[in-house]
Amino acid sequence: MARYSESFKISIMQKMMPPENQKVSTIAQETGMSEATLYKWKKEAKAKGIVIPDGETNAEQWSTQDKFQVVLETASLNETELAEYCRKKGLYVEQVQSLKNACLQANGGVAMIMALDRAIRNEGNDGGNSVYDSRGF
Repeated sequence: MARYSESFKISIMQKMMPPENQKVSTIAQETGMSEATLYKWKKEAKAKGIVIPDGETNAEQWSTQDKFQVVLETASLNETELAEYCRKKGLYVEQVQSLKNACLQANGGVAMIMALDRAIRNEGNDGGNSVYDSRGF
C-alpha cells in the first residue's frame, strides 16, 4: 500500500475543493491513484467538516450537506471576511446569501421565526418575552 505525504494529500484534496471542484475520476486518471483512496480521503475530509462538493462546479447543484456547511462556515464572518472566503472557494457573495436564505426558509419558515426571536432578544426590545409567547406557541 502506497504512503502519501501530508502535503501531497492536501494538494490532491485542494483539487476536489472549490474553485477547482475536480471529479475523483479525473484526479485518479491524472495521478494514477485509485479512486477508492481518493474517495476515502474525501470522506475523511467531509467528516472533519471540510466542504468538498461532488465534482459540481455549480454551487446550486451541491449536496444539501455541502450547502449547509458553507452557511455554517460563513455565519459569523463580516463582509470583508465573507468576500475573502468566497474568493478562496470560488463562490459569489450572492450565492452564499442565497444559501443562507434557503436555510432560514427551511421547515416552513420555523428557522426564520427563531432567528427573528433571537434578534429581538439580543436587542432587548421584547422585555424578555419570546415571539412564541405572544403567538401562543
